[in-house]
Amino acid sequence: MSSFAAPAADRPSAMAGDTPHRVAFLVYDGVTLLDVAGPAEVFTEANRFGADYQVVLLSPTGEDVTSNLGFRVAVDAAVSAEPAAGTYVVAGSSLYPRTPVPGELADAARVPAAGAGRVASICTGAFILAAAGLLDGRRATTHWKVTHELAARCPTCRVEPDAIYVRDGTTYTSAGVTAGIDLALALVEEDHGSDVARDVARALVVYMQRSGGQSQFSAPLQGPPPRSSALRKITDLVTADPQGNHSPGELAKHLNVSTRHLTRLFHDELSTTPARYVENIRFDMGRALLDQGHTATQAAALAGFPSYESMRRVFARKLSISPAAYQRRFGTARRANAG
Repeated sequence: MSSFAAPAADRPSAMAGDTPHRVAFLVYDGVTLLDVAGPAEVFTEANRFGADYQVVLLSPTGEDVTSNLGFRVAVDAAVSAEPAAGTYVVAGSSLYPRTPVPGELADAARVPAAGAGRVASICTGAFILAAAGLLDGRRATTHWKVTHELAARCPTCRVEPDAIYVRDGTTYTSAGVTAGIDLALALVEEDHGSDVARDVARALVVYMQRSGGQSQFSAPLQGPPPRSSALRKITDLVTADPQGNHSPGELAKHLNVSTRHLTRLFHDELSTTPARYVENIRFDMGRALLDQGHTATQAAALAGFPSYESMRRVFARKLSISPAAYQRRFGTARRANAG
């Protein structure tokens, strides 16, 4: 079994400065390795540019843990044995969106958080913060796939599904695994200013601040099918032929109902309007076509948008980037490597 630990040379000792800023990561069996390694790399890299972070890895019992990749993670100490951290970071795992968070793990987040200067979670680490009661009444985010589950488990928490990271007072939450790097850079900037954070971003060859939100990384919209067969007939029609005339009036004719009644059906079952549903289907189709290598103009026409400009406006509203920028960032590797 392989092992992972921050190199000793990269861990400043308590004597490295007058008051080193302790960054403690809570790790446990099944922890996502990148949730730890990515942000830890940001903090240790920042030390090369004048910061003074002391990164330590803690587990509930002080015993080494096994990551999601099967690597052994060498732990510095038990949570209870360590002094208060300046920043306490709870890494995520694929386990806890699927199962309840054990009480001892929730305690391992709750108790140190009380003395920490700030508390952060990476990806699904938000579920551990929620189980510890640390997200009650707060804004938060997590990976886009499980934002609904987080909202269900923490009903007093206002989940922001499209955010890369969210700050609410001294509590920080971030989205999917690499968003932990974004959050760590933001914390470095908060501590040492934009110049140091920019130097770290350049050294690690990552964005200083990514444009847009999680939507640009998510899979196409695949909500639950409508309960009623009548509305399912309409959604199937739109999905099968996004280029068709799907104005609310035309869709209502397929069911022999009024536009007002159709709008009510969409609102009650899908929490949207007919026009917005059609737009979402066309957006998903356009994005898939861009991924396949079609030009933006071709994608707009094939997806059923009246014009490229109309598709551009939808992309700008949903992703905060243009179709061309989206394609440069996420276009198929086959196309990029052709020849």
